Amino acid sequence: MTSINPIGVISMFYARPFTRDHFPTFARMKAAGADVVELLVPEPGELDLDETRRAASDAGLSIVLAARVNLTRDLASSDPQAHHAGVAYLETCIDIASALGARIVGGPLYGAPLVFAGRAPSPVDPDERRRRIDGVVSGLERAAPRAFDAGIVLGLESLNRFETDIANTAAHAIEIVDRVNSPGLGVMLDTFHMNMEEFDMSRAIRATGKRLVHFQANENNRGFVGSGHIDWPSIARALHDVGYEGPIVLEPFRRDDERAGVTLAQWRAPTRDEDGELGESISYLKAALSFAGSYR
Repeated sequence: MTSINPIGVISMFYARPFTRDHFPTFARMKAAGADVVELLVPEPGELDLDETRRAASDAGLSIVLAARVNLTRDLASSDPQAHHAGVAYLETCIDIASALGARIVGGPLYGAPLVFAGRAPSPVDPDERRRRIDGVVSGLERAAPRAFDAGIVLGLESLNRFETDIANTAAHAIEIVDRVNSPGLGVMLDTFHMNMEEFDMSRAIRATGKRLVHFQANENNRGFVGSGHIDWPSIARALHDVGYEGPIVLEPFRRDDERAGVTLAQWRAPTRDEDGELGESISYLKAALSFAGSYR
């Protein structure tokens, strides 16, 4: 009983921004049991791409990428400049992925960030809603074929209602992906967001089926896998049932300061070595995946 999925961790578990000074953490990830590192798509000047590719490879890690959208590069925007910048950004992500040897670029590719961009959720007129979705689809129709030609797939991630109002559920992401209808675009799911928005997480995974191209395994409280109430055996069985063989990445936030008033929504730098907890989480998840196909 062995897992077919490479398991990894996002780079900001160790540092943000992630620079060449943090390359030694690649070996620490590998020692904790990781096969993959998920890097935020580097902004200009953050990383030398050839050097980064070599450093990760030397540590025995493959790379996947997480896109960073904002209001200036937003496929859903009514501002043509922002929309075109959103397309151009995805094209840049594809070029960066090629240089790094990455085969997946995931995230909220559509743009339209809410709370973390200082925008509160608010009702959207039906005509405006349709315009926004049409804008997302048209932008992805341009970017996805280019990704496919480069041997890369884009993963459209659904986020919870406080982070976007474009795609909150697997069904929302499926609707957009099916409209684009390109092998260069699939669905990305994250159990942290799914725990808030799905009626049944396992059913959502099964409904996504072969469209699933990237998966993030995160607890309901964004802590280490196994520390919350997510039903990981059920999740693992669903992933097994749809034949998902892609990477699974952990993205834990700090939960070692439970005092009132500590902002849980914001990333915080580590204050101690958490490699042991990371290794235990990876082992826990690998065990669930290994048993998924044998014990029904």
